[in-house]
Amino acid sequence: MSNLPSHARVVIIGGGAVGASSLYHLAKAGWADCVLLEKNELTAGSTWHAAGNVPTFSSSWSIMNMQRYSASLYRELGTLVDYPMNYHVTGSIRLGHSKERLQEFKRVVGMGRYQGMDLDILTPDEMRSRYPFLETHELTGALYDPYDGDIDPAQLTQALAKGARDLGAKIIRFCPVTGARRENDEWVISTPQGEIRCEYVVNAAGYYAREVGKMFGRDVPMMVMSHQYILFDEIPELAAWSKEAGHKLPLLRDVDSSYYLRQEKYGMNLGPYEKNCRAHWVTPDDPMPEDFSFQLFADDLERLEWYLNDAVERVPILGTAGLSRVINGPIPYAPDGNPLIGPMPGVPNAFEACVFTFGICQAGGAGKVLAEWVTEGQTEWDMWSCDPRRYTDYTDQDYCIAKGMEIYGHEYAMHFPKYYWPAGRGKKLSPIHDRIAALGAQFKPYNGWERAMWYAKPGDDTSEQATQTWGREGPWARRIEEECLAVRDAAGILDLPGFSRFRIKGEGAREWLTGLITGRVPKPGRIGLAYFADDKGRIVTEMSVMAIEEDFFFLITAATAQWHDFEWLQKHRPADAAFTLDDVTANFSCQILTGPRSRDILAEISDADLTKGWLTHQTAQIAGRYCQLVRVSFAGELGWEIHTKVDETAAIFDTVWAAGQKHGLKPFGMEALDSLRIEKGYRAWKGDLSTDYTVLQGGLERFVDWSKPTFKGKAALEREKQQGVSKRFVTLTVEAGECDAPYMSTLWSGGEVVGETTSGNWGYRVGKSIALGMLRADLAVPGQEIEVEIFGERFKAIVQLDQPLWDPSNERLRA
Repeated sequence: MSNLPSHARVVIIGGGAVGASSLYHLAKAGWADCVLLEKNELTAGSTWHAAGNVPTFSSSWSIMNMQRYSASLYRELGTLVDYPMNYHVTGSIRLGHSKERLQEFKRVVGMGRYQGMDLDILTPDEMRSRYPFLETHELTGALYDPYDGDIDPAQLTQALAKGARDLGAKIIRFCPVTGARRENDEWVISTPQGEIRCEYVVNAAGYYAREVGKMFGRDVPMMVMSHQYILFDEIPELAAWSKEAGHKLPLLRDVDSSYYLRQEKYGMNLGPYEKNCRAHWVTPDDPMPEDFSFQLFADDLERLEWYLNDAVERVPILGTAGLSRVINGPIPYAPDGNPLIGPMPGVPNAFEACVFTFGICQAGGAGKVLAEWVTEGQTEWDMWSCDPRRYTDYTDQDYCIAKGMEIYGHEYAMHFPKYYWPAGRGKKLSPIHDRIAALGAQFKPYNGWERAMWYAKPGDDTSEQATQTWGREGPWARRIEEECLAVRDAAGILDLPGFSRFRIKGEGAREWLTGLITGRVPKPGRIGLAYFADDKGRIVTEMSVMAIEEDFFFLITAATAQWHDFEWLQKHRPADAAFTLDDVTANFSCQILTGPRSRDILAEISDADLTKGWLTHQTAQIAGRYCQLVRVSFAGELGWEIHTKVDETAAIFDTVWAAGQKHGLKPFGMEALDSLRIEKGYRAWKGDLSTDYTVLQGGLERFVDWSKPTFKGKAALEREKQQGVSKRFVTLTVEAGECDAPYMSTLWSGGEVVGETTSGNWGYRVGKSIALGMLRADLAVPGQEIEVEIFGERFKAIVQLDQPLWDPSNERLRA
């Protein structure tokens, strides 16, 4: 007789470490009526053969949060659930071979300190004191993480499972899911043991997540890599040292050579991430099997030969050990190497907690995040780095394979700000892509759309090697400055394909928007910024609202926000609404024409009324073709956004370009735009604007209409206004060195951390390094001197007036 219940509040599909953690955290949140279904035994997928490393290191703020939580949970989990655990907190040494690697380490040390972790930088001599078998040739330093270690993945999963069961949740093994359908606002999940109905479903199926996703009409963006690690026999010198010391060696990662080396009892475990890597189950002659539970791929040691030789040179005692066993198993990869945690795009009451490349170290935090998504509809930390909606319709299987292999082969790579990764490119091209490419555009994708970052001239070094720096200077610096100054002194044009664009039309549209945004809805013929808050008053997103008629609007938002923002609108649209809501992103393109000569250019080629003021829009013709001219400029100069139908874009661009030449018109890219916008204090989405901050902390009270009877987040914001904000948004000028402040650089005052940067760049119009950030409220006073930590060094910074550094009264913008 089946023990499958007929109903549950949540059904989780997949019994690995992440599925078990999700169940445990749901039960901890009071949702005990949850069921986990596993097709085989718990851990049968990637979990059972995982190496079990538990690093906290990440250059991503949110993923560091998640991994820090995991490590903290695992230290007490055995006691919490009364289950024996083999968890060795050994610490780790992450080796650096270059100045740039040490800069990355120093940045992570600062982030870790802010999260309460005491990470450290070691000299070569200090490395040897902690790891006596290490050869330190060619090393510049190392990062020491005392919280790192390793855990038994099976024990971890069973401990989480026991904790969930003890709280009332159910786990049903050997119960594969065979189908899913929507019925009466519930999910009906089919299994050989019968059907189970539920309110919510979670895809935690690991490397089978894509197959499970198909049951819900979802093509999960992922692929599967084969990852090998080698176990070695006991090494007498290591055994003697370890017995005398009373502990294991720290886990060693040579990130520039791309492998980890870990003590395993008195032997060793070597795990490379090789560039000559192999994907599995991606071709017709290598189909995904029906069941691969507790199975491995055949050994493929030739791929690892270089890495083994390098590790032996680094730790010579490894060369004395016999090879004990090779583990070669499947691990899933998303196109950026981060997992998918959050709402399943386009599917009601469905979530994903899958495609974990580092599932053991992230499982604890992932379960917390997933449980918050399901039970509260929001998460404590802004988790955009893992949100499934960060990908849209361009992630076909070829793209996922190309990006997965690129990420695997560069697992420990530094993500330099001016390096644009080459795999999987050209998915979406602007109607004028060929024209701007001919002008020297250097491209980077935004939601699959190729956008010009900067324009190179003949002879400029556009090689990969030139981009391997955190510094401001490089072949691009002079070009970006030229682009900014062209916008300042004459005119610039920026091709901006892929703006996310939603059309709302029909009775009640204005009233609905009024209750959803914090501020006022613009009148017909006007455009304005709108902020959407959650119930805690935190910043969900920013959109431009273009009012065409009383109940007819276009909402325009970031390219990368397309699925996220459209789903937010859909979620809050009443079921009986008379108005329509449509995603029309694919129908339009856009260019920014800006600078003091932009009006002169348009006057020669359009029939527009160019006396219309700032924040207006109008339909006009250029070259006999219709466009929407919008009197705004993210660059902070006189200017217009030219919104066009895709088919009309090239003809309009050609006309603008030809007319602009005598006025000094130059192309400019996204790098210049970022410099221009930061001088104006304009916020960027998922940096300066995120759910890590409330609308009031973000300095956006001028976009709050307190007179409205209600709007989403109003109660929380009223409470915060009464109590006072804990931190405030500030603009800082920084006496920086060769690098501007990256995201999440710590702010210091009086020997303590008092805030963080949310973005930083050089302002070419003002000739200063600028940072935007969040600062403790009592210090957010104009003229206040603080320090910004940039790659481990502290630099003097001054809090500025709450106004733009460039054109503070907006005279040029309104000209």
